Amino acid sequence: MLNLSRIRIIAIGKQRPGWLHDGAAMYCKRLVGLEIIELKDSTPDKEAQAVLASLKNNEKLLILSEDGKHFSSRQLANELNELSSNRLAFVIGGADGHSPQLKAKADQIISLSALTFPHELARLILLEQIYRASTIIQGGPYHRDAATAAGKALGAITSHQ
Repeated sequence: MLNLSRIRIIAIGKQRPGWLHDGAAMYCKRLVGLEIIELKDSTPDKEAQAVLASLKNNEKLLILSEDGKHFSSRQLANELNELSSNRLAFVIGGADGHSPQLKAKADQIISLSALTFPHELARLILLEQIYRASTIIQGGPYHRDAATAAGKALGAITSHQ
C-alpha cells in the first residue's frame, strides 16, 4: 500500500493560479498526506543546493527529467509500491533543468515523457500519475489497461457482426 505521507514533491517555482493550479489542487485533495514544497527559482546550482538542504533523512531522491527512465503507468505503480517503505522526494526542476551535481546524487531519474513540459504542467502530470499509481496498487477502477480496453472494443465490434 502506498503511504502518501511518505511522499513529497519538491518543485522549483510557484504554481500560479489558473487551470493548472485548479487541477493540482483537485489531486492534492485526493492524495491526502502528500506534501508539496515550493522552492525559489534561481540557477540550477543554487536550486540543487536548496533541494539538497530540504531533503529529509533517508529520503530517496527521485528527479524528473526528460532524459530519465520511462515507465508505463502500471510500471510506475509497481516501482512506487516497491519503494513504499521509503520516504520519497520527487523533484521537479526549474526552467533550466537540474544541475549535473543534483542528477549525480539522485537515487533515480524518472521521465514523465520524452517531451519537455513547463514545471507547472509537470507537477499536474506527476500528481495525476501518483494518484493513478495509488488506485492501481489498491486495485481500484481508475486505471484501465490498454489491453483490457482493446479487448473490450474488439469484443464489441465482433458481437455486432
